[in-house]
Amino acid sequence: MLVVGKLLTQGRGLAPALLRRAATVELDWDVRQKSRFDATDSQGRHLGVFLARGTVVRGGDVLVAEDGSLVKVIAAPQPVLVITPCAGHGTPFDLVRAAYHLGNRHVPIELKPDHLKIEPDHVLADMLRAMHLTVVAQDAAFEPEGGAYGAHGHSHHDHAHGEHDHPHG
Repeated sequence: MLVVGKLLTQGRGLAPALLRRAATVELDWDVRQKSRFDATDSQGRHLGVFLARGTVVRGGDVLVAEDGSLVKVIAAPQPVLVITPCAGHGTPFDLVRAAYHLGNRHVPIELKPDHLKIEPDHVLADMLRAMHLTVVAQDAAFEPEGGAYGAHGHSHHDHAHGEHDHPHG
């Protein structure tokens, strides 16, 4: 077993040539939200992944094994519900309302400008349809938000905001 103990967010700092030559591993959301898991990479190597507790692995991240080899993570397609405004009478604001209601239920949700994605749940699908949203089952990569304090979430150290009036406590 090849032990992996380090993660490079989106392969930052690595030369593109190294990323092109790296092995890959496809992982669904259930696995990527764990800090310890086993997997098999594209070269057939058995990986034992041991990351810091609370680490979330995203598609595009790069795992670094104890021997220095790199493994690029691909978000595997999985069953999801894709939520869009009703084509007949919906508006983009309907997605904001849906995100609010899903957030109140602490549902992992992927936010996009024109759609939302959640894991399959017939009760939530019925609620969203009652809100006049279109809900379609698909197999697709799932990259839910990390939350205000989640790993790989919004970082004020990644970019400048300029003037703004909220505290950073």
